Amino acid sequence: MHKSLIRLGLVGVGKIAQDQHIPAIRGNPRFELVATASPHGSIEGIPAHADLAAMLAAPGGDAIDAVCLCTPPGVRAGLARMAIAAGRHVMLEKPPAASLSQVEALSRAARTAQISLMATWHSRETAAADAARAWLTGRQIAAVRIVWREDIRQWHPGQDWLLAAGGFGVFDPAINAFSLLTHILDGTLEVVAADLAVPANRVAPMEAKVTMLHDGQAPVTCDLSIAHPGTPQWDITIDTDAGTLRLSEGGHRLSIDDQPQTTDADGEYARLYARFAAMIDGGASEVDHRPLMLVADAMMVGHTRALPPFEF
Repeated sequence: MHKSLIRLGLVGVGKIAQDQHIPAIRGNPRFELVATASPHGSIEGIPAHADLAAMLAAPGGDAIDAVCLCTPPGVRAGLARMAIAAGRHVMLEKPPAASLSQVEALSRAARTAQISLMATWHSRETAAADAARAWLTGRQIAAVRIVWREDIRQWHPGQDWLLAAGGFGVFDPAINAFSLLTHILDGTLEVVAADLAVPANRVAPMEAKVTMLHDGQAPVTCDLSIAHPGTPQWDITIDTDAGTLRLSEGGHRLSIDDQPQTTDADGEYARLYARFAAMIDGGASEVDHRPLMLVADAMMVGHTRALPPFEF
């Protein structure tokens, strides 16, 4: 059965779009990148527009089937509403929006309009994450330790929005850990305490210590930072009744009792676009709000302390 080409508009042409989305789009024959919208960048040979409204209103804009939103999260919900109202399928970079209520509103709007809405969690899209979930199923969880530390100057150079209201700060990368945790563990996760360290001249935290409970019993401790120089640490360690599982390198490497199990290359975004095409074909949506809920709860219960001013 022949499946139709999906003509895609890309909104936001920053680092994540350049590094991940554009190669994945070009590597998937189901998609054709037909337009971009960004005040700060463009792609050679692709029609460029200042914003989403201009992209949809331009000649050929009515032929766009879907849009991918790679903007900062603070403006993502409004753009998604515009695209949904225009009848376009929508892929959302993570986090899907700046608040849980925005995610719920977008989900409802997509259902009403009968379009596909995909909230992406790219860190879940690895063979190691799949294997970890399978191995953990049915096992008793004793304790979980997350260490998610990186250098904002390396991974988000000059991106002031990250430390502004709605920018998430340390939780922009740490939500990747939360997306993995909610994917590989069955049962409940509840945030019980958080220590949030915010630079004196910023709004969002650069460091955080978060404590959760899994199924109301097993402790989950999170050591999070975007002020960590050198080699990043992206590790989840889970003690169980059958041994200790570790997901490292952001979910790409799995070991059990220090014995390597599964490693794979970076194919996260290729998998996301393959699933987005399948959702559009099947008239389905996928919007998992649980990682964002953990961030929101940490911000709600957290104690804030001041760090020295930060500049890029």
